[in-house]
Amino acid sequence: MSLLRLAGRPMLASMFVAGGLHSFRSPKDVAPAAESVVRPVSDRVGAVPDSTEQAVRLNGAVQVAGGVMLGLGRCPRLAALALAATLVPTTLAAHRYWEEDDPSVRAQQRIHFFKNLSMLGGLLVAADDTGGAPSLLWRGRHAARGLKHDAQLVQRSVRATGGPAAAAGNVLGKVGRH
Repeated sequence: MSLLRLAGRPMLASMFVAGGLHSFRSPKDVAPAAESVVRPVSDRVGAVPDSTEQAVRLNGAVQVAGGVMLGLGRCPRLAALALAATLVPTTLAAHRYWEEDDPSVRAQQRIHFFKNLSMLGGLLVAADDTGGAPSLLWRGRHAARGLKHDAQLVQRSVRATGGPAAAAGNVLGKVGRH
């Protein structure tokens, strides 16, 4: 593992562990802001609890688990995707800068919104990072190309030897009849 991954993953994960712990332990602090996002999502997605506090607690638990996994380098791609999935509703619920009337509050919320957007970008990069090893998609394509190449070699061999073998068979057939 590179030094950048070794240091960068825990740094990226730290905010999720801290924020997730707060949401899990004190969902009442976060629930009022989350209400505007939880309601529409829970109506459409059966896995999301109807209770805003329960949804906040679930989101916090996913953030803690995903943050720890990402920080430790355990299933980092899956952990990064899980964290990215939690970050979208968190950002939309907590940093609605476009609804703020006070210019200073609006500016602060805009900063937090774009900070979260930047973290989302980092998570997407982490989700795509194979750690220098080829991805499963690449391995599958590479194996398919190898099989195709082997099949073409067999086909050429059959064509190259098929004609002379047929001719030899004809000769042996004629010699055997006499």
